[in-house]
Amino acid sequence: SQMGKKESIEDTARVLGRFYDGIEFRGFAQSDVEELADKAGVPVWNGLTDMWHPTQMLADALTVQENFNYDIKSLKFVFFGDLKNNMGRSLMVMCAKLGMNFVGCGPKDCWMDEELIKTCEQIAAENGCTVKCTEDVKEAATDADVIYTDVWVSMGEPDEVWAQRIKQLEPYRVTTEIMAMAKSTAIFLHCLPAFHDTNTTTGADIAKRFGVTEMEVEDDVFESKQSKVFDEAENRMHTIKAVMYATLQ
Repeated sequence: SQMGKKESIEDTARVLGRFYDGIEFRGFAQSDVEELADKAGVPVWNGLTDMWHPTQMLADALTVQENFNYDIKSLKFVFFGDLKNNMGRSLMVMCAKLGMNFVGCGPKDCWMDEELIKTCEQIAAENGCTVKCTEDVKEAATDADVIYTDVWVSMGEPDEVWAQRIKQLEPYRVTTEIMAMAKSTAIFLHCLPAFHDTNTTTGADIAKRFGVTEMEVEDDVFESKQSKVFDEAENRMHTIKAVMYATLQ
């Protein structure tokens, strides 16, 4: 698409709105999907932006429900890594709204903005749960029900940030030791793709440049029985179908 380059977002939105009954946007700027939604005249679903990933949250929530007999209130949900990225932000909102106790664990430089934390604290209080950010891995992982992580460099970020992120986030890699601190019934989630080995061009390149063969999660965790990442990936299809059904009526 030439949206925003050779054709304005507004004009593209009006053209696509004539062609389709609904549009899922998966791109970068949050402002782009908001303008698309404002001008298209048909439902627009946010499939991912630099700020939010709401459709992923639906798949995540369903996966947690499936693994805890649909009783998710007061579960301890921990996200390790770059808390300010679209996943960390979205998961905090999701937990606050659904009554799960959210713990974000990562270096303070990578925490989400204070205003969003305060907003989520207020929402959480209304739903009988809590929101917390910490740099302490043991504190975060102990008695966790769900442990979640994401890639260390997000979509649209320059390749040059890898060196900084590896230095910042290596202490927050999800390892078998971290999973052992969680409850025996705990599950591991990841929105994918995951750099748990060197079987990708990026994984091989990072291993060559920095000597790191497993990034945000160890392969042993990713391939463990506690890992529900492919159930989670399948649930993207089911939950997005549900969103389309609900909004196209």
